[in-house]
This record gives sequence, C-alpha cells and structure tokens, in this order.
Amino acid sequence: MAKEKKVEQITDMEVDFAQWYTDICRKAELVEYASVKGFTILRPYGYAIWENIQRIMDAEFKKTGHENVAMPVLIPESLLKKEGELVNGFAPEVAWVTMGGSEKLEERLAFRPTSETMFCDHWSRVLQTYRELPMLYNQWCSVIRWEKTTRPFLRSREFWWQEGHTIHETAEEAIHETEQQLNCYADFFENVLAIPVVPGQKTEKEKFAGAEATYTVECLMKDHKALQGATSHYFGDKFSRAYNVTFTGRDNKLQYPFQTSWGSTTRMIGAVIMTHGDNNGLVLPPAIAPIQVVVIPVAAHKPGVLEKAEELRVLYVAMTRAKEKLVMVCARAGAAKHLADLCAVTSCPVRPEKVW
Repeated sequence: MAKEKKVEQITDMEVDFAQWYTDICRKAELVEYASVKGFTILRPYGYAIWENIQRIMDAEFKKTGHENVAMPVLIPESLLKKEGELVNGFAPEVAWVTMGGSEKLEERLAFRPTSETMFCDHWSRVLQTYRELPMLYNQWCSVIRWEKTTRPFLRSREFWWQEGHTIHETAEEAIHETEQQLNCYADFFENVLAIPVVPGQKTEKEKFAGAEATYTVECLMKDHKALQGATSHYFGDKFSRAYNVTFTGRDNKLQYPFQTSWGSTTRMIGAVIMTHGDNNGLVLPPAIAPIQVVVIPVAAHKPGVLEKAEELRVLYVAMTRAKEKLVMVCARAGAAKHLADLCAVTSCPVRPEKVW
C-alpha cells in the first residue's frame, strides 16, 4: 500500500526536486523572498535553526582557543586590490557603494564578499611580536556576493556564515590549523547534522582565490549531486606579504606570519533539508531542532485533559532548563558527562541518546 501523503502543497521530490526543495523552505516558514532580487528573509523558525547551529559550532571553536570579533562590512577598493588573485576571483560578485548620503565617495567601498583584507589590515596595525601569535579569530556575520542564480540557503546574494581567520608563527602551525578546522567541520556534519561527508583537497582550478590549498567537506544530496558543505584554506604568507603584516621573530628579525581562513554558511540548513527532508516536509536532526517535544491533548473536550497537558509541558520545560544548567556547570568545571547521566539526574523521561 502506498504511503499516504500528508502535505499536498509540497511537490514530490521524484517529480521536481528543485521545486520540492523550494516548497519545503517556504511551507515550513524557514525563509521568504525579499523585495530585492536574490535576497531572502530568514524567518523566525529558520533563524532558530541557525542559532542552534551557531551555538554548538561556536562552542567547538572556543574549545580550541578561537575568539569572536566583528569586522566592518565595507572595504575600501584600494585595500581589496592589494591581493590580486583575491580581487580577480571575486570581482564579478562584488557590490559597490559609491554614494554617502547625497555625496559621491572619493573611493568606492565594497560590501564584503569575504573578510581576508580587513583582517590583514587589522593585523598589520596590531601585531608586534611572535609572543602574540597565534591570533585565532572568528566572526559571525553576513556577506554579499552578487550571484546570478540564487536558491534559498544554497546560493543567495546575501548569506549568513561564520568565517575564521588565523595567523601563525610557522607554516606547520598554520597547516595544522587548516586541517584541524576541516576535521571540526566533518565532525559537526556527521555528529550534529547527521550528514555523512567526504573531506578532501580541491583541485588547483577549484581552490579559493589566493590560497595555497583549499580543503572542503562534500556531502551527497538526495538528487545524487554533491554539495560543498564547508571550506578550510591555507594561504601561506601570501596575504601577509601583500598587506605588510609582520612581526618580530625569535631571532629579532621581521617575519611574515602564515595565514588560514575557514568558513561555513546557512547552506548547512539547505544540506539538512536535502538529506533528511521527505515528501511530507521538513525533517531535522534533534540537535538543531528548535522544537524538541510537542504535547498533544487527545480528547481535549474532556475535563482535566488540557490541564494535564499544560502540567506536562511545564514539567518538561523545567527539566530541560535544569539539564542545561547542569551541562553548563559541568562544562565550567571541565567535566565530561554523558547525556544519559544528565537525564537520569534530572529525571528526564526522554532519553536523547544518538538516534541518527
């Protein structure tokens, strides 16, 4: 007997995969199209998923000593042009600001397509000695790339992401950072998003503009196409030389630091949809699902049913908050507790062991 379809407004993926994907994005109220072509609005449920991704991923970054910063959204054209490969690689996608109020600007300002230039400009001003290295920075922000073809989460003219940027005393340290972050992404995809990935190095033609080497995690979607999930780049000292980022080394001579960058975007939500979604709609891995439990009163017209449902809801919320508090206490104390132990301590009736 064929499975009964619960949501008729969603196109079957076997009929039109692209339309099925778009239908889920809109029917699940994750995004809506903006009045500016190619831009989308992240709706509350979609942003709640992104917040959960941010929370888990940010904690992982901080375990390895990374700090969050915030760089300006606008980049002077002269600064962007200092690294030739970078500007040539992004030139077709850059959006420019030419007016400030009613006055024409003396120099065009680019909306950041990525932030290597701003980080390098900052480091050229603040880095003094090898004792300050490594500098391990990350920022959560949006960037603008003037894409010709757009799809929600997968490719849009503005998208939300995290971009990590680090500088190191030696090439070996920078290469280790590049590989470490690649493995961090692979672990996140497999253990949080429940998506198998293949990590590896991009070809010379596919690598990031200006990079010595680019590594990615690739995942296979239900339409049998590979999706690039996240990237990690090793730059060598190329950007440091272009932007005159130097430090006094252990031999008391000026040296150029070695640089990396790595990033992941809201494309991860698109990957989740195309991996776990079905013809009835959105399916989310538990770790990033904004709604974990739904209490449904059966025979709500009978006395006491609604009251009992509310009692269960309040009890679950209280136990969830108690568990979260205990997790924070354990984390601060440096203790690693198994989730089942935490559930037992808080008398949680739901045992959220790995089911993916």
